[in-house]
Amino acid sequence: MADISAKLVKELRDMTGVGMMDAKRALVEVEGNMEAAVDYLREKGMAKAAKKNDRVAAEGLANVASNGNFAAIVEVNSETDFVSKNEMFQDLVKKIATEIATNKPANMEEALALKTDKGTLETELIEATTVIGEKISFRRFELVEKDDNAAFGAYLHMGGRIAVLTVLEGTTDEEVAKDVAMHVAAINPRYVNESQIPQEELEHEKAILSEQALNEGKPANIVDKMVVGRLNKFKAEISLVDQPFVKDPDMTVEKYVASKGASVKSFIRFEVGEGIEKREDNFADEVMSQIKK
Repeated sequence: MADISAKLVKELRDMTGVGMMDAKRALVEVEGNMEAAVDYLREKGMAKAAKKNDRVAAEGLANVASNGNFAAIVEVNSETDFVSKNEMFQDLVKKIATEIATNKPANMEEALALKTDKGTLETELIEATTVIGEKISFRRFELVEKDDNAAFGAYLHMGGRIAVLTVLEGTTDEEVAKDVAMHVAAINPRYVNESQIPQEELEHEKAILSEQALNEGKPANIVDKMVVGRLNKFKAEISLVDQPFVKDPDMTVEKYVASKGASVKSFIRFEVGEGIEKREDNFADEVMSQIKK
């Protein structure tokens, strides 16, 4: 049997989008020949998934599921927004969230290997790619644990274009936690409170605010006081607990939650496609390139 290196397996996975074991099995079957391995995978019905591996999957859905004191938030991508309306895709995203919350995998490799009624999560993703006709990829997940005296809050915006998972301590009222999740979806805070803001980010903002004040022609002796005030405003704008509560702007999120005897422990907000560089094809250039051939 040919000696198949991990590097070779990874290369084939990158080329075809198949799972690690499928890639290794194919390479063993053809004694390490890369081109023959690709053909082998195509012959086994994975050609459609493999051919679409170079496309950008930046649309899709996010979802949240809980199981006891564990909850999962996931993002599954497709190439077009149209697929988010596909019932098979919607069911798959929900199933992935449920499996993650139930089985608690430590990383993406363990997650993809989770057993399902149809095989594994990875084989179900490949099947969805083949049936739907677009590249379907499980991009990310986070698993959260809470205490008994705490509540998960889940909120999906636009059917899952944005998903939020919050944890409140001191209450088991999921509706209160959901209210906070709704706020997070709408306002998009970056931190729970100002203590979480990295010092380098504060220093960077302080330098910008100082330069702004000087450019406004303010006297140097009051610039420092202005910067302190503006920096406090900046911290309040990006910190969840200091923001005006979206359902009642007369109170902050912290005051709303405190009125329910609780406090915010954490939040996670997934917006589909964030951070993915989407390919922007110029249709006119594409047509001209075809004419010139």
